[in-house]
Amino acid sequence: MNRRTKLGVVAATALVLTVTAPAAGASADGLPATDAADLSAAGAFAAGTAGWTADPARATLPAGDGWASDGAGTTGGSAAEASRVFTVTTWEEFRAALAVPGTEPRIVRVVGTLDATADGCAAFEAPGYDFDQYLADFHPDVWGYKNAVSGPQETLRIASATAQALAIKAKVPANTTVVGVGRHAGITGGSLQVQGVDNVIVRNLTLESPLDCFPQWDPKDGPTGAWNSEYDSLVVYGSTHVWIDHNTFTDGAHPDSSLPSYYGEVYQQHDGELDVVRGADLVTASWNVFTDHDKTLMIGNSDSAGATDRGKLRVTLHHNLFDKVVERAPRVRFGQVDAYNNHFVVAGGAAPYVYSLGIGIESQLVAEKNAFTLDADVPAGKILKKWKDAPVTTTGNYVNGAPVDLLAVHNEQYPAEVLRGDAGWTPVLRTRVDHPRAVPALVDHRAGAGRLR
Repeated sequence: MNRRTKLGVVAATALVLTVTAPAAGASADGLPATDAADLSAAGAFAAGTAGWTADPARATLPAGDGWASDGAGTTGGSAAEASRVFTVTTWEEFRAALAVPGTEPRIVRVVGTLDATADGCAAFEAPGYDFDQYLADFHPDVWGYKNAVSGPQETLRIASATAQALAIKAKVPANTTVVGVGRHAGITGGSLQVQGVDNVIVRNLTLESPLDCFPQWDPKDGPTGAWNSEYDSLVVYGSTHVWIDHNTFTDGAHPDSSLPSYYGEVYQQHDGELDVVRGADLVTASWNVFTDHDKTLMIGNSDSAGATDRGKLRVTLHHNLFDKVVERAPRVRFGQVDAYNNHFVVAGGAAPYVYSLGIGIESQLVAEKNAFTLDADVPAGKILKKWKDAPVTTTGNYVNGAPVDLLAVHNEQYPAEVLRGDAGWTPVLRTRVDHPRAVPALVDHRAGAGRLR
């Protein structure tokens, strides 16, 4: 049966939930008032509302809506039976719901904010690990810049990092919808792994970037070394038919500006917000917000991955807000990527803006009818970045309310990295295309978690 078949009746919700005595400021079910309202909304969804448009958990990707609609389309867990519908309020319940055996459709409804690192970094530390000793052992005055770090403290750091990875990664199975209930649902400190599966939907969540508790010092990274971190909020790895919609990706309480420095380098505890890598294919990311982050969205993670990535990494990005991100919005290798009707807000001044659209090896990026809002000191030519020679199509884009030929202005302002035009293909999987002048108001008011309609 084609996955697009819609249900007329919504099944009852199976609760994975411990109810406690009410606390001050809580409702009768023991949840904070906002979470209680969201849980009530979950119950309303379960009561028999007809039609997939009325219940976000039962939504399927519309036909023709980007690459994820290709072929059989993307339905996630929309057809889940009552026994495979879960409502969760803790990280442990969330992972348990995802771990229930079987590939039959499942829905996991998230109520409130799930905290994957509620016990702090100390909970993951291997016995004997001492960060002060780590800093002393690998100080450049002691260790230098020629050799990779090694020794007891590095071994203990690796063990600590392994413990964190096991605790904060959650594997999303095939035929699954993960959806936030109401306006206040999200995950902090967790990393969703959509790996080697087909047919997944992730919607209506605020995803606060995982904070790597144990970054590695690499003295050989650049002339003065660098701290390197792990963990993305959401990774699509070797998977197909994935719809990522109406989510907010943010560094939340831990922006890069709050991070300390050691050895004169920022102690970087963030990696990416969204990665689509290692043969992933047929992905649509729509109506999301990506905000205040450095290495934001990567499509293809290695120039040497042609054997797995060539002919894949087909991704559509539309009606997303990229708000004051530093770079990779996205950076593309190999894939046929359609980026249209997105709004890019770029800050200048002290902000370390690098670029928005990165052109990588064998990429075929089509960037059309996007809107860019740039500070006065940011040149429009900086929007594009050439990593490797590859064609790019840039038509109908507006900068600060006026049409700008992004390719021409880039080549004029950056003659040392001239790009060539015509990505060589024409996207057809688009359900609506808005005028770029309308995009800022439309996207800024409708993209992100809590704004499903």
